[in-house]
Amino acid sequence: MILVTGATGNVGRELVKLLLDSGEEVGAVTRDPGSAAVPAGARVVGGDPSRPKTLTSALRDVEAVLLSPRAAGHGAAELLSLAGEHGARRVVLLSAVTVEYPAGEARFADAFKAAEDVVQGCGLDWTLLRCADFAANALAWAPQIRQAGVVRGAYGDAATSTVHERDIAAVAASALASPAHAGHIYVLTGPQSLTQRDKVRLIGEAIGTELSFQEISPQQVRQAMIAQGLPEEIPDRLLGSLAHYARRPGPSSDAVQQVLGRPALTFAQWAAGHATAFQN
Repeated sequence: MILVTGATGNVGRELVKLLLDSGEEVGAVTRDPGSAAVPAGARVVGGDPSRPKTLTSALRDVEAVLLSPRAAGHGAAELLSLAGEHGARRVVLLSAVTVEYPAGEARFADAFKAAEDVVQGCGLDWTLLRCADFAANALAWAPQIRQAGVVRGAYGDAATSTVHERDIAAVAASALASPAHAGHIYVLTGPQSLTQRDKVRLIGEAIGTELSFQEISPQQVRQAMIAQGLPEEIPDRLLGSLAHYARRPGPSSDAVQQVLGRPALTFAQWAAGHATAFQN
């Protein structure tokens, strides 16, 4: 069985689907099994990855683990130790490009680097996926687009090669199922560097509506996010990275094509697939 932590997240849901479609047995970890929406066919595993002993009974048949640092937190080392004791052989980590290409506040990249160190020292075969910003992050714009057709944000010229969550999931599925990826570090990005303004325009094309990006100050963005009840960590992470990418675009790589044998999915394809989220 392949155990997926963060199974209800954007990448986790896609990964569970792909693994099931390929005939793998999948354990989808969730803290709330009663309300978790996971694909039919997956084994719902109730437990908290940050408290690994809650997952002990589910580890007996696990061959590989998808580790989401945000799900496992400080429990990552103990979780992988328990998994190894029960016979697991592989671990795939969702990390971030900022480990290799610094941007924003160092504390966020340091947290991913700490998770990488745990994985590389756990005794299992490991693969690290250093991901660019997710295309799915654009869903945060949906309320503004539905209401007014305008996205108000800071650093409209910040450019990144946003990666489709389906590509991350596909690379993860390959690495979880095969030992061929052991010891590899993949930088996963989309195929094209796009500014925030570009992404808003492409969403508009997907829904057949002309949209615009309205520049506001970083402080206005921070205040709006905190007013929505978000912890300060969220605007700190976002605005720090965007400020950097406004000065220098984020990295691009062809790792998705190398692993999957096909081009990485574009942001335009992502927008077309999620058009309904931006329509009234």
